[in-house]
Amino acid sequence: MTGLILPTTNGNLETYSLSGTPIVPERGEKNWNRTAYAAAHVVADPLANNDPWMDSAIDWDTTIAFREHLWSLGFGVAEAMDTAQRGMGLDWSASLELIQRSVAASKLHPGALIASGVGTDQLAPSADLSIDDIIAAYEQQFEAVEGA
Repeated sequence: MTGLILPTTNGNLETYSLSGTPIVPERGEKNWNRTAYAAAHVVADPLANNDPWMDSAIDWDTTIAFREHLWSLGFGVAEAMDTAQRGMGLDWSASLELIQRSVAASKLHPGALIASGVGTDQLAPSADLSIDDIIAAYEQQFEAVEGA
């Protein structure tokens, strides 16, 4: 690749030329005694007509392609984690879609590993929430993730 296609302020695309020599990771069989999981961010759709503060516009094809690249390097993928997605604007609905799409893609890559996060972010903040409400919210997400 000799450049990146980036959006301009007027909505057009232009190529940004890269400089330097790219680092090419060594690929091949390794006998590691540990598995590293990448908490990969999603790829935003830079041309989406939306308010990025209010809703996410995800380029799903590029997001999944990046996960495929990580699997090819031997990484597992940590999806819907606070560190990469949920703390960066993905709500529960988008997080679940990310999990479902990643799980479907992983089936095409033998040995691909995914760890999916669950939380209680589908609950609206309220002083009236009980411990049972919190437990039920976790259980709802566990069930959805296991279903994927």
